[in-house]
Amino acid sequence: MVLTQFKRQKPFGVQRWFSQLFWVLVGLVTLGVTYIVHCYFDTTSILTTFTEIWASIVPQGSFKNPSENGIFVTATCLSIVALTMKISPKPRLWSKVTIIALLLSLILRYLLWRSIFTLNFDTTLSSVFSVLLLGMETWILSSYGIQLFLALRERDRRQDSVRLSKTVAIGKYQPNVDILIPSYNEPDTILRRTIVGCQAIDYPHKTIYLLDDTRRPEIKTLTEELGCEYVIRPDNKNAKAGNLNHALDRTNSELVLVFDADFVPTQDFLLKTVGFFQEPDIGMVQTHQHFYNDDLVSRNLGLEGVFPHEVEVFSRHYQKLRDGAESSLCYGSAFVVRRQALAEVGNFVTNTLGEDYFTGIRLSANGYRVIYLDESLSAGLAAENISAHIAQRQRWVRGTLQSFFLPHNPLTIPGLTLRQRIAHLEGILQWFNSLWQVYFLIVPLGYYFLGVLPIQVIPEDWLAYFLPYYMVNLATYTWLNYRSRSALLSGVYGLVTSFPISVSIVQTLISPFSQGFKVTPKGISNDRFVLNWKLALPAIAVFVFTAVGWGFNIVTLAQLSRHSIDASLGISTDLNSAKLGLLWGLYNLIFLGLAVLSFIDAPNPTNYPSFPVRRWVTLKWIDRNITGETIELSEIGATVKLTGCQNLDSIGDSVDLHLFEEDLQLVGTIDRLRDTNNGIFVEISFDKLTTQQHRKLIELLFCQPGQWERQKTPGELRSLGYLLKALVRPPILQRRALQNR
Repeated sequence: MVLTQFKRQKPFGVQRWFSQLFWVLVGLVTLGVTYIVHCYFDTTSILTTFTEIWASIVPQGSFKNPSENGIFVTATCLSIVALTMKISPKPRLWSKVTIIALLLSLILRYLLWRSIFTLNFDTTLSSVFSVLLLGMETWILSSYGIQLFLALRERDRRQDSVRLSKTVAIGKYQPNVDILIPSYNEPDTILRRTIVGCQAIDYPHKTIYLLDDTRRPEIKTLTEELGCEYVIRPDNKNAKAGNLNHALDRTNSELVLVFDADFVPTQDFLLKTVGFFQEPDIGMVQTHQHFYNDDLVSRNLGLEGVFPHEVEVFSRHYQKLRDGAESSLCYGSAFVVRRQALAEVGNFVTNTLGEDYFTGIRLSANGYRVIYLDESLSAGLAAENISAHIAQRQRWVRGTLQSFFLPHNPLTIPGLTLRQRIAHLEGILQWFNSLWQVYFLIVPLGYYFLGVLPIQVIPEDWLAYFLPYYMVNLATYTWLNYRSRSALLSGVYGLVTSFPISVSIVQTLISPFSQGFKVTPKGISNDRFVLNWKLALPAIAVFVFTAVGWGFNIVTLAQLSRHSIDASLGISTDLNSAKLGLLWGLYNLIFLGLAVLSFIDAPNPTNYPSFPVRRWVTLKWIDRNITGETIELSEIGATVKLTGCQNLDSIGDSVDLHLFEEDLQLVGTIDRLRDTNNGIFVEISFDKLTTQQHRKLIELLFCQPGQWERQKTPGELRSLGYLLKALVRPPILQRRALQNR
């Protein structure tokens, strides 16, 4: 086979000092201009001039009835969206160009209007609030604009994988692969799944290594039982990156496959990924990350199974648009890397919490391609409680923001193209959205309790310019991200993490390397509802203050409405501000309420997930053989629907279960019998499994090719219904209602 000629990317270097000086100058100029305008110019006349210029450009009738203007623009834009999505149910180039051009136009329209007509310079405090609010809106919308720009060149390599896998399947290209599983304190039940899954990969030239940084005798015994290499080191220097680098010095394969301790691959993992390395400039292949347990926020809201997992939007959408810019991110798990490429950049980066992220950047800067395969070839265990979920996100944000303080960060390292730098910049900017979300929560409080007006506008004008963008974004958000995330649920996710992430951002910017690597705890279970007060307290406090201020705002609005017959300019301004404060406060209250409920961890009584696996089985029960079909199956038990009508009342009896397709014999105990209109169901808990039985069961549950199907998020209207239902009847109230019956 002819190999592709190795081509290094054209460098686009920027000196670090220049990047730092640029941002300092931007900040100084912004502050200086704001101060000069406020102190030395008549802002009223400036705004009047801008208004006159704008009116000369826009037809005179456009501003006479802003509410009608907003409805007309919104209706027109939504009609374009509906027609485009009807013709193109899935995004294609022409339809993406249409939708993205429309969104960018509406963003620009809104920002121009906000910049020219709505700033309030009446007082110093109002000026600060007003400029900050506009700046943060501009930041968020600019970041989203970059995403839209990158989405025009998304890459989907699934067909490439099928084509390149043919030479792997016939044995023409099968380089040696070392599979590394770094571990730190994970339970042996989780490690067993991962080791067995790696051994089940259909590939001849592989060696599996468990890298145990806790040096536990029981884990060494587990590796001996399963037939896996066991590697330890004398210390835990540089955490996960150091553990991987230690193993690299003791192995020698051409390719290296890395799995976190909780990730279980499917049997075709290497078949689908190794073929890419026939091209010598491929340095790393990152695959889609799937999780086999429920999304945490959805579970805490009682909506498990309704929405896809939180990170699906990143794997299904963001990674593909980043791949189009040759800037795919390394997740740190479920990726294959070329050993030679890794050695050329000094192996895994150790001076940051984001060792995976910066290792990928170094590979790209060195001329290798880091690509993304959007295929679910493994599944892992997501954080199992809200504190672990947030701690993991805090580690991610620290690792990303540490880039500002490294000698070679994605904005300055030589070897990256301008497009790659823009993509990495957008990824960094995204994290600051948490800070802005906190500010958006505080702004109404400034109006309620301090009388600060950050926006000088009537609600009708605001809706005329904000509503078209908001509605089009709401209508197209799930379409653009391939039905992986609801826009409304994104608001909940953002608020859940906004306060702790904001603290981490400030801490990192002040002292970037003050905290070390912390492993996300796995194997957590609980049998009751648990409120994490420490994390929930900021959201609860803001909710209470917003509710009180909102109540005062209603009273103020009623009083102003009664005096509207004498409406002077001042009363009119106060009335408009009260209306806007009412809308803004209501929005914040709804989403803050959902965020607070998300901090109540729902019961998770078992560490063994069950799956809807359908298999024909035979139950040997006392002196009878009964046929049935599994409805649910896990490593510790099964639910079987019996065929025909059976007279059974033997709870506690022993039963033999035989799965035909896998030729797997299991012994268990009957826990429960349910006679329903849909049939008779028997729940069985398995007795202690042998190594071979457990291996077959893990392979059936976790390792089947194509088993991890993609879930589609509901439309925004249905999502709103689900969220309002969760707000009115959260799981903790439903549980108490059932207990009181």
